[in-house]
Amino acid sequence: MFELLKQPWPWYVSGPLIGLSIPLLLILGNKSLGISSSLKHICAACIPGKIPFLNYDWKNESWNLAFALGIIFGGYIGADLLTNPSNIAISDATIAVLKQNKITDFSGYMPMEIFNWQSILTLKGFIIIVIGGFFVGFGTRYANGCTSGHSIMGLSNLQWPSLVATICFFIGGLFITHLMLPIILNL
Repeated sequence: MFELLKQPWPWYVSGPLIGLSIPLLLILGNKSLGISSSLKHICAACIPGKIPFLNYDWKNESWNLAFALGIIFGGYIGADLLTNPSNIAISDATIAVLKQNKITDFSGYMPMEIFNWQSILTLKGFIIIVIGGFFVGFGTRYANGCTSGHSIMGLSNLQWPSLVATICFFIGGLFITHLMLPIILNL
């Protein structure tokens, strides 16, 4: 059983498991799911007072904080206990494109040419890690939610804003991947 857990799960197993979490949340009375709201709840708990955006009863949403802690704990289990030491399976076409963009280390989950402490001091690393992180945070706040909240829970609830946000997430992802990332990687 342990060896089965160490292998990548196919989409036809993991997808329905994610999908089945939505009816469970709805039965429990929760209308929202997403990781970005956890930061709001943490701020409301730590900075009580006069900021109207944070002036609400965050304890009613404490399940979301438990969800966020579960993701962190699950990530630790997955990375340390269930790690499969073999290289990550990447298609040959993807490897060819990455090599054209000066990415050659495929031994881990993230390319070490970009995601390391020394890289943050380079223009390329600063743009990808710091500026990219800022845009992710800004976009999450501007869209009033993250990809998991809109694309999984919002679409399941047939919310129009979630459909618009999900379409924009995909357009933005395609734009960055195919137009901006090659330029940034070749700086």
